[in-house]
Amino acid sequence: MTPPPGNAIEAFLPGPRAKVAGAPSGPLVGLTFAVKDLIDVADIPTGGGNPDWPRVHPTPTRHAAVVRSLLDAGASVVGKTVTDEVSLGILGENAHDGTPLNPVVPDRVPGGSSSGSASAVAAGACDFALGTDTGGSVRVPASFCGLYGIRPTHGRVDFTGIAPQAPTSDTCGWFARDAGTLSRVAEILLGDPLPTTLRSRLPPRLLVATDAFGFADASVQAALAPMVDRLASLIGHRQDVTLAPQGLSVWQRAQRVLQGSEAWATFAPWIDTCNPRMAFGVARALIQGSMMSEAERNAATLMRIEARARMALLLPPGTILCLPTTPFAAPPKGLPLHLLNPLRERISCLTSHGGLTGVPQVNLPGATDQDAPVGLSIIGGVGTDLDLIRVAVAMER
Repeated sequence: MTPPPGNAIEAFLPGPRAKVAGAPSGPLVGLTFAVKDLIDVADIPTGGGNPDWPRVHPTPTRHAAVVRSLLDAGASVVGKTVTDEVSLGILGENAHDGTPLNPVVPDRVPGGSSSGSASAVAAGACDFALGTDTGGSVRVPASFCGLYGIRPTHGRVDFTGIAPQAPTSDTCGWFARDAGTLSRVAEILLGDPLPTTLRSRLPPRLLVATDAFGFADASVQAALAPMVDRLASLIGHRQDVTLAPQGLSVWQRAQRVLQGSEAWATFAPWIDTCNPRMAFGVARALIQGSMMSEAERNAATLMRIEARARMALLLPPGTILCLPTTPFAAPPKGLPLHLLNPLRERISCLTSHGGLTGVPQVNLPGATDQDAPVGLSIIGGVGTDLDLIRVAVAMER
């Protein structure tokens, strides 16, 4: 795909592009990547999606660990990308920097908070892009823009040089248009090569999360059904299961309490010293986080223990699970505030398990609902990131 001229896709930050050449040799020579504006690129201010963030956060003097690794492998930075304000968003609309284009369905949101990174990859402006995922910020835009996207196992990818939100849930992931590029980046950032013989190494057991599928729109269930059948044929064994016996909304509530409380702890000192300008929805989310009680946090912590035990039971070695990445395709841009919160709440019911349990997840593109992309996700046990990548490559082949 030929990228639009300039910044017509509005994926990159305004002004001159941040460009850094990669090493002259290495496994990623010839590839270009974009960097979400929460991730440090040396000598470029990290804006965090808010005009007042750089006032008290000095310009970094070194690259984030992930950027350094990719540059050393030969890939080159072609720009910093728009993010939802301080990563507190899931739809991709930023009151300060605007809404990056969803190149597949231009009248709809790209998904957030890694909106610019997804937009840049989907438009062909770079080969892959870095994002962060705390509550769904790589997985949701990957689904909405028809991309491969990975949320790695929590703690698997070095988070040094990345602005945190909720440290017990924060991860750094990436987008690509094809599984091959996704896997090439994985070999660098996960530190292990993929085996050349894929078929013999695929997980032999597939679980289908019926409660998650039931939570999605009927049209999304129908759109994903052929992909589930292909995946089951590839794996060879299929079993229907319930992902969250307590209820997906119960898991979502626990994650919201934990993530909201941690986000308030992260940003409270900045708010106290800087009194930053914020969109109403962002300020409201932080205020809600500040009001979480000790009793609520204790109950949410217990639910996290239960959820992790459930995931460990479902996903022993050799097992993966699939579910819709999002319950619906990308909604229209510019919806009024009273319509946005129910959408965010419903999306997070299908993404909260990531931050709650720390397991890796890959979005597989390939389905559409009324001509808009919807993704099928595969999940594995903690540390099985490369198994999921192998499945993605095998599905594409």
